[in-house]
Amino acid sequence: MEIMENYLDINRKLWNAKVDSHLKSDFYFVDEFVNGRTSLNSIELELLGDIKNKEILHLQCHFGQDSISLSRMGAKVTGVDLSDKAIEAAKDLAQKCGTDTQFIISDVYELPNILDQKFDVVYTTYGTIGWLPDLEKWAKVVSNFLEPGGKLIFVEFHPIVWMFDNDFTFVKYSYFNEGVIVETNEGTYADRTADLADQEVNWNHPTSEVLTSLLNKNLQLQSFQEYNWSPYPCFQHIEETEKGKFQISKFGDKIPLVFSLVAEKK
Repeated sequence: MEIMENYLDINRKLWNAKVDSHLKSDFYFVDEFVNGRTSLNSIELELLGDIKNKEILHLQCHFGQDSISLSRMGAKVTGVDLSDKAIEAAKDLAQKCGTDTQFIISDVYELPNILDQKFDVVYTTYGTIGWLPDLEKWAKVVSNFLEPGGKLIFVEFHPIVWMFDNDFTFVKYSYFNEGVIVETNEGTYADRTADLADQEVNWNHPTSEVLTSLLNKNLQLQSFQEYNWSPYPCFQHIEETEKGKFQISKFGDKIPLVFSLVAEKK
């Protein structure tokens, strides 16, 4: 119970600790990014389409690369993250990139108490919902911020990936949400040699939980896709099979690594 009461503080400390290492890592290519390289991948670019002049809310934005990339495409973007250190870095990065991207420090669930605005798009991608215990509350927040006819654009690592131990040698966790998972992992996905070893608190969410939570909050599913590759080399034993497409070597193309969905507010 104590973990549940403190999970936000534990995870904020974790993500604050990651920021410096991530800013320096090749994974986030910050110098190239400042010079104009986008951080958006083919999956989300295809789902986004033309976003010029659209109001976009980016949930769990880390230090804001995707938020800034969306701004560069002509959208009016507000990025939100739990980590005060990440948001500080995001504001600095936006200034360097010359965009008007707005950033807010907030836990997802608290955001309706801080922000009073409606958006054309709520955008959230890659490694987000695992940090949230309750997807019904998450879907309620998404619905709250969408205009009628507005869309959620969501890309996430497939829940099958989170069943395995970090080395992908055995099934360690249930596919289903059977409660809180507490781990301490060394390094970070962006730099495995980083001198980091903080506790983290997360939850597994099967696709049925994701879909049901959105349907329950007046969001209508428009597309759902699964991909047998990841655009990021963020797992152990990962290899690039095509440019920008990575698979876990022992599984090849046999398991999904990512899924995407678009849902519209009715």
